[in-house]
Amino acid sequence: MGRARRALAASGLLIALALAGCARPVGDFGRAEPDPVHDTVMPALGATRAYLARQPVSAFNLTDQEQEMRNRIWRYLVAPNAFDWFQANLAELMRTGIVPVSDKALLPVDRYYRWLHGQSYASSHTRFARVGDDVTVDIEMMPDAFAAICAVIEVDRERGVAANGVPHLEETMKADAAKRQVENRTQIGWFVKAVRNRYESYSYALDHLLVETPHEDAIAVNGKLTELDIYVEAAERGDFCDNSLVAPGDARAPGIPSRVLESGGPPLVVRKGS
Repeated sequence: MGRARRALAASGLLIALALAGCARPVGDFGRAEPDPVHDTVMPALGATRAYLARQPVSAFNLTDQEQEMRNRIWRYLVAPNAFDWFQANLAELMRTGIVPVSDKALLPVDRYYRWLHGQSYASSHTRFARVGDDVTVDIEMMPDAFAAICAVIEVDRERGVAANGVPHLEETMKADAAKRQVENRTQIGWFVKAVRNRYESYSYALDHLLVETPHEDAIAVNGKLTELDIYVEAAERGDFCDNSLVAPGDARAPGIPSRVLESGGPPLVVRKGS
């Protein structure tokens, strides 16, 4: 990369860092909302950065399904309701392509617990309730996230068929189609790693809260984690279009064994087993 290109990339990154200081606006349950800075300016800088780095960048407009997927999965990449325990600014730089998507967005699993530990709650019950509430919201939004990802997978399938079937299609169009598929796979892969990271963070918090402030509420939280893990494992298998996936709370949901601590009183969940 020449000196001029390096200077352009550096200046773009500085601008992006300043813009990212303003969190991306979100609506109910943390779903992304439209915003010119985060939806137009920063992605343009990201596209320039990726082009200069010779990384695949499609010139295609986003389909409705692709935009919906990006908005749906955003809440799993950050946690604005927990004061950036999920590092929202770095995630935004990765989402817009200003820095490459990498595992650096996955935080140490103790960060969520450290945040909970530092909150001045009046009752130990409240910390367990907070974990349960956060896990519940993640579960409730999973079906829509899976449906959005499934729709994009279908769009990419149709795009591939069209790219191979349209006669005399320009090579640039075929190249852009292939690049968009890479971009979509990258977004989906990021989501998969993020939901596993969130699950592990919640599990770590449950384990340590039980040692710090034992409470029978841990049993209910563990049950919620069992439901969340069904989705996490399905995501890792790539089963986004599997309509047989058991709905959260369904009595048929396969339980995940838990080790329990019994000391003469009611059993308390220590942690989820494998």
